[in-house]
Amino acid sequence: MTGDERIAVIGAGIGGLVAAAALQRDGHDVVVLEQHQEAGAVGAGLTLFANAFDALTDVGLDEVVRGVSGSPMASMRSGQRLPSGQWATVLPQEAVATLRSVHRADLHRALLDALEPGTLRTGNRGKVSAGGDAEVSVDGHTERFDLVVVADGLRSQNRQILGLDPGLRYAGYTAWRGVTAEPFDIGGEAGETWGRGRRFGIVPLPDGRVYWFATHTTAADLRVEDELNTLRTLFASWHQPIDELLLATPAEAVLRHDIHDLAAPLRSFIKDRTVLLGDAAHAMTPDLGQGAGQAVEDAVTLALLLRSTPIDEALSRYDALRRPRTRVLWKRSRQMGAMGQLAHPVGVRLRDTAVRATPDRLVSVASERLQSWTPPLP
Repeated sequence: MTGDERIAVIGAGIGGLVAAAALQRDGHDVVVLEQHQEAGAVGAGLTLFANAFDALTDVGLDEVVRGVSGSPMASMRSGQRLPSGQWATVLPQEAVATLRSVHRADLHRALLDALEPGTLRTGNRGKVSAGGDAEVSVDGHTERFDLVVVADGLRSQNRQILGLDPGLRYAGYTAWRGVTAEPFDIGGEAGETWGRGRRFGIVPLPDGRVYWFATHTTAADLRVEDELNTLRTLFASWHQPIDELLLATPAEAVLRHDIHDLAAPLRSFIKDRTVLLGDAAHAMTPDLGQGAGQAVEDAVTLALLLRSTPIDEALSRYDALRRPRTRVLWKRSRQMGAMGQLAHPVGVRLRDTAVRATPDRLVSVASERLQSWTPPLP
């Protein structure tokens, strides 16, 4: 590429913003189209592993993200507990040493600030052409680009327009997320607790507040009047500080989402001059904590390839590199979710026994592989 191509990024989520910032720093004329009037992240906390930061470093964005994230779990006891509070396994220190937590809103704001003024156009629902020829319909008029990056999320309308959509699958469980209103002392212990058809996770944030998440196997599309009270009932017999964390969270700040992933892997992430990344390309369940990390890997891979390779060749290599990597994690996330949500007493006992028996070294090796980032060769 010459470095001055006109590129549209559809969607101002994490993957879209990393792609836009990286491409803009390489000299491209980038516009980000966001359908919402206010560009802001709706969510709670998230975790980023070493692979995300290694990728961000390659495009000069690592310090942008480090500025709003932290690694409070590095000095804590972390792993998996039983509802009684007994530890089933304690993660080796190296497995969480590189993990950093961040509030999604803080990360989103930092990435927006990394863009040049005028890059973001809110209230614009960009629609690609079915042939993927880099024409985008923006509120009734058509704009032509050299490349279109589709980063419009799990329910991507553009994935459907391109004829690449395999549909979505309900994972069988719903999830709640929240952040305590004030800093909260969790006694130096974090991680996940697994029960029968339910899980609860505790993640400290850099400012001392705590991000938590909870899951429950249930039918889709169910809602209750008081989500917080429902959670307190579901986890009433579980160890502290679970109930204390719930009480420390404003009821209006509790988010609930049914968990979906792609029904099947996409057969391609590209179509002509249009490329998909992030959840639009490989939406997976959150059970490995790699959704944001893989979106970052996508964005950086694309930017690095475009530095030294013509667009069509870069897109072909992007597709060849990213589909195998994300397919493996999509599958493993699904498997981890199924194991975590086991509800039958026999299955739960076998699962918990297997967790206790897993050697620390095996956990470390699995963690290293998960966090391994390999940039594309020139």
